[in-house]
Amino acid sequence: MAAQAAQIEGVAKVLKADDAVYAHALAENVAPLVAGLLSEYDAFVAPATTTGKNVAPRVAALVDVAQVSDILSVEGPRTFTRPIYAGNAIATVESSDAKLVITVRGTAFAKANATGGSAPVEAVAAGADSGLSTYVGSEIAKLERPELTSAKIIVSGGRALKDAATFAATITPLADKLGAAIGASRAAVDAGYVPNDYQVGQTGKIVAPEVYIAVGISGAIQHLAGMKDSKTIIAINKDEDAPIFQVADIGLVADLFSAVPELVGKL
Repeated sequence: MAAQAAQIEGVAKVLKADDAVYAHALAENVAPLVAGLLSEYDAFVAPATTTGKNVAPRVAALVDVAQVSDILSVEGPRTFTRPIYAGNAIATVESSDAKLVITVRGTAFAKANATGGSAPVEAVAAGADSGLSTYVGSEIAKLERPELTSAKIIVSGGRALKDAATFAATITPLADKLGAAIGASRAAVDAGYVPNDYQVGQTGKIVAPEVYIAVGISGAIQHLAGMKDSKTIIAINKDEDAPIFQVADIGLVADLFSAVPELVGKL
């Protein structure tokens, strides 16, 4: 992994902490390491993922600074934009702290080139095990389709799909035809149609695919906060007043149980 990071265009140096204490990246062990390294650097930047959100606040607390969360752009050396009110407003914030601790919304930035760099890799001395947490095991879902946060096409279903069997029978054929990832609204997840790692929204995953197809999703602001940066949004809903149509590039007012199978047939 260190060798791959060293090849990324723009990377000047890679720090490699290769010790058993970091084997499972427990935040309680990683945060003190990062906080110690910050004495030589200006900023710690992490993605606004579950891992980043676990580590960064601990680092901020250890170095006694205010974290700047979920940034969308860099406006200056210490100035950033970030969403507030479930993405309904964008705030410009400026940090006055000596060190910066930042989490980044990855979908808001263009990807760096994976090759073209030749940064040196330097070993970092390991710290002691904090003893605050212990790795027990992992239950990792094996996905047969693209991961939500990196998929170019996403088909999402909402509560209108009635139950888990209907969700699978309606959404899966369309996703298979398009080679798409499958997402869901929180209402569909809470109703038990799909596992919670399918959830798109403020309390789920933030996505920005090339195409986002919302099937039977009304468009609560919490859901819109997770997908409104998609390049093209297609909504299928029988309620013509559904909020989803306010952000959709293409809207089809129709019964999803007839429209989606027809669409699959034409594909």
